[in-house]
Amino acid sequence: MRLRDRKAFARPEVMIIPMIDIMFFLLVFFMMSTLYMVNIKTVDVNMPKAQTAETQMNVNYLVTLKADGSLWLEDQPIAEDDLLARAKQEYKRNPRFAVVVRADQGMDYGMVIGLLDKLRGAGIARFGLAAETGAAHDE
Repeated sequence: MRLRDRKAFARPEVMIIPMIDIMFFLLVFFMMSTLYMVNIKTVDVNMPKAQTAETQMNVNYLVTLKADGSLWLEDQPIAEDDLLARAKQEYKRNPRFAVVVRADQGMDYGMVIGLLDKLRGAGIARFGLAAETGAAHDE
């Protein structure tokens, strides 16, 4: 039996390009998967649809007005006076403070405007109305 010479074997090569491809694939995979892991604390509400709705990520308070007239801050019920007091305090700490109001599609327009007017009276100047993206429809 004859032993093979160690120098006769080719030295294994490390292929860097496939490793870089795999790393980029993993990077993209984790970036895309974390986009769907954002947990927004909200209450279910039937919002109107708008074709030009935009996603805003710099929102401090997400206020929900349900069809029954109840007021929610993120996923917790809140009284209107408490909301206004907390918003006023937050605005003093952060001048770029913003409030987004999510109102049910069947809400009275006057109630939404009344809340916006009270927020403006508390000194909040940056707010918006939330809508779902999609085609607007008449009912």
